[in-house]
Amino acid sequence: MPKISNYTYDEITIGQTATYSKLIEERDVQLFAAVSGDVNPVHLDAAFAATTQFKSCIAHGMLSGAIISAAIAMELPGPGTIYLGQSLRFRLPVKLGDTITVNLKVIEKTDKRGFVTLDCNVFNQDEQLVVTGTAEVMAPKEKLVLERPTLPTVRIGD
Repeated sequence: MPKISNYTYDEITIGQTATYSKLIEERDVQLFAAVSGDVNPVHLDAAFAATTQFKSCIAHGMLSGAIISAAIAMELPGPGTIYLGQSLRFRLPVKLGDTITVNLKVIEKTDKRGFVTLDCNVFNQDEQLVVTGTAEVMAPKEKLVLERPTLPTVRIGD
């Protein structure tokens, strides 16, 4: 079974980077709408979305934020990280079928509290910058190497 591991606060260095990619599918948008309650038709109704400036359905901005969260939880610092805050700016829409890549870079460490600030830039498959921001996290103090949990099975029904 695949393993996941983290970087402890002491292992993290200024300038350290990590990436995480995900294909954004219609199912992802539907699940996000169901969990969040955000059923804005620009995300779910192709006929409505065609009448907007985007011309097709777009992903929720906060879905990109959630993918940043996944990058932090799975890559840098990794399992055991506590999310403290996030700033985001949505620069371009993420469309269904886009593959987005989160680039994380450590820009600050606060020794007294064990906090790490990460620069977060998200690009689509055309290398267009779609989201920018920073995240503040509490990095783990203990090293973890764990079996990677499998994603839960979820069905979307009418």
